[in-house]
Amino acid sequence: MRLLPINQHLHENLQFADHPDCGKSLQMCIDFYKRVGFNPPWICYFVQLDDQMVAAAAFKGKPLDNKVEIAYGTFDQFQNRGIGTRIADTLVKLALQTDPSVRVTAQTLKEENYSVKILRKNNFVLIGTAMDEDEGEVWEWEYLPRK
Repeated sequence: MRLLPINQHLHENLQFADHPDCGKSLQMCIDFYKRVGFNPPWICYFVQLDDQMVAAAAFKGKPLDNKVEIAYGTFDQFQNRGIGTRIADTLVKLALQTDPSVRVTAQTLKEENYSVKILRKNNFVLIGTAMDEDEGEVWEWEYLPRK
């Protein structure tokens, strides 16, 4: 599994522009960078597995107050294969390799769903609720290192 960085400008991402699963999220990432900045490695990625694009993944900006949020989404045809679990693990490892003191968090809808299962498999625990500008009140999760 490889995380392929999504660069700051559209003309730097031509390899993704025509991919049927990447186009919409590519523009969302570029627009996101305009709001929060472009601060590698705290950026958006496409995920490649066996020469196929299988998902999108991201840090929702650089760490603030020593906390960084991850996000991920497996493309429809690749769901239910454990890919989301591997992506979450990869993002946690990248965050902690970059800054071992950072707290890694994620948000989900307030319901038992696949994302909740993925986070639990990766040793995230529910720490409460938060407000998301798009979804309203959501569950907030935090990664706890295994002992």
